[in-house]
Amino acid sequence: MPHDLQPDVLRLELIELGDAFRAYQQRADPDLVVLAELHERKARAFALWADVTGDGTLRHEAHRARKAAQTTLEMHENRVGGSVDGPAVERLLTRQQAVHARTVLGYVQDHAPHPEAEVRLAVLLLTLRAARAGTGNVTGQDLTAWLQGGAERVLEQLVAADWLRLPGTVTVPEVLASRPENPTAVTVPTLLPEQPRPFAFGKTTRSKISGWAQKAVGDRKVRKKKLGAATRLLALYSAAHTRPDGRLGHAEEGGLPLDRVAAFCALPPEEVTGHVELLLAADWLAEADTGGGRLSGQLTERVLPLSGLL
Repeated sequence: MPHDLQPDVLRLELIELGDAFRAYQQRADPDLVVLAELHERKARAFALWADVTGDGTLRHEAHRARKAAQTTLEMHENRVGGSVDGPAVERLLTRQQAVHARTVLGYVQDHAPHPEAEVRLAVLLLTLRAARAGTGNVTGQDLTAWLQGGAERVLEQLVAADWLRLPGTVTVPEVLASRPENPTAVTVPTLLPEQPRPFAFGKTTRSKISGWAQKAVGDRKVRKKKLGAATRLLALYSAAHTRPDGRLGHAEEGGLPLDRVAAFCALPPEEVTGHVELLLAADWLAEADTGGGRLSGQLTERVLPLSGLL
């Protein structure tokens, strides 16, 4: 791979892809679904590389990778005796990127300066903006879309707690007035490069996870229902913990522990059911149950691309 390959996002993706294949080779147990996803990811990257360079050999390699993905998935289906929803669903995140996304969710739960859902949602999305360099751009439109009427209050809380720093003499109202052509560069001190690094992912993965989170909290039916921060956090958490068929949690566990779901969403466990019902009404969950101390159920087909595979 040329060291000066452009665009930079493609070069970073190829580097991360090579690392992912090497990590797979070191696994103690094979996972053909993971391998199929890696081949599919390679096919997309090599096709883009071929478009950039006009190299027919690279296009041939992309075709080979796509065939390898199909063959690998067929091998898996033959082993398990059924069809698995693998690369046929164009997921926003690869399995490894989903692992990183869950790491971010855990970090936010542990480090948000206030426990309320609105603050946690803002911390999550700002963390993803600043995850690599400790700084990131944000607009008033971003904040009001995330937090609806509570944007100013939440932003003031984050600034007062010194979790978030604004540039120079910029005020919270000025941040809320900033437009896409002139965003505000904010700083998250705990994520600056001189601090211990909580995340081990590159620029491409940061961008992918950030885009995934934005699409989840900004889902058109979630927006139309005007669902609040706790319900949006529940949507994110459920999407981040799915099996290939969209069911929640590991098969052997029968769903997600309700106390963990509630803790992430900043809710008492007994209130989770009400928010689950809101997601059922918003066509986010196809079915759900909160009995037995677990949240079980399945994402709807329309949001399967947002599912992060366990």
